[in-house]
Amino acid sequence: MAQTQNRLYPLDRIRNIGIIAHIDAGKTTTTERILFYTGKSYKLGDIDEGTTVTDWMEQEKERGITIVSAAVTAFWTPKEGPQKGIETRINIIDTPGHVDFTAEVERSLRVLDGGVTVLDAEEGVQSQSETVWRQADKYKVPRLCFVNKMDKMGADYFATIKSIRDRLGAPAIPYNLPIGKENDFVGVVDLITRQAYVWVDKAEGLGKEFTQSNVPNNMKDEVEKYRAQLVERIAETDDNLTEKFLSGEEISEEELKKALRMAVIKYQIVPVLAGSSLRNKGVQPLLDAVVEYLPSPQDIESIDGINPKTEEKV
Repeated sequence: MAQTQNRLYPLDRIRNIGIIAHIDAGKTTTTERILFYTGKSYKLGDIDEGTTVTDWMEQEKERGITIVSAAVTAFWTPKEGPQKGIETRINIIDTPGHVDFTAEVERSLRVLDGGVTVLDAEEGVQSQSETVWRQADKYKVPRLCFVNKMDKMGADYFATIKSIRDRLGAPAIPYNLPIGKENDFVGVVDLITRQAYVWVDKAEGLGKEFTQSNVPNNMKDEVEKYRAQLVERIAETDDNLTEKFLSGEEISEEELKKALRMAVIKYQIVPVLAGSSLRNKGVQPLLDAVVEYLPSPQDIESIDGINPKTEEKV
């Protein structure tokens, strides 16, 4: 059990995650949106104004970059899926993205149970995101990918996924699809549930409000194509589901999500989600995915350390 704010949390309702990325991919902005939507902060911080929660040092505020890792705690309750209505404590570490602070990133990765890799939708995999990915591989950290800045000119979701596969050798596969791109990016479609989430640009709402509906007619074929790929990939990781898949049986959403969780923890699948943190779109589905698919402390093996005095394993 872990206690916080006078509440006890079983270990299976705790997520210790890191937000990792190349500099300027939108890592700290994504963290700020997570804190805002979970109710941790009452207003959105801005990097350019030096008002973010996690960049607290004067040097960070001046330069608009993260230098030291900052840890904050937030709480999230998914509205649907296996974790529906269950509040989960999320401990977030916002790590540096600048190449000069690689050692600080490595220090953070040692204590993480899971990670969210934020990528620029136009730039794809960049040099520091590649470095941090290799570090996360070293510590066997299960990951999700968040393709940020889908509203940016030149944003390409599928090219970014291809760069994750090609440059990182990661088993990445789309978990949701963007609705529109660049200036026309308005939301995402969840491939497992076939639900569309659309955010309305309202200054007062700041992305808290969104509509949930069926898949847009012009996306139905695309959604079915990529859903079939996702279902097949998930089924490959579970013997029972493989049998169902080969016999043509329908696999339920609950079965898919349960198997996907195990596949993410074993690093057999890296789900990829789309969004635009600065435009307040796509962050809530990311939070749901953190709770549903990233491991709790119970799911991770104990780490062996060396006692410096006796040089024995502890």
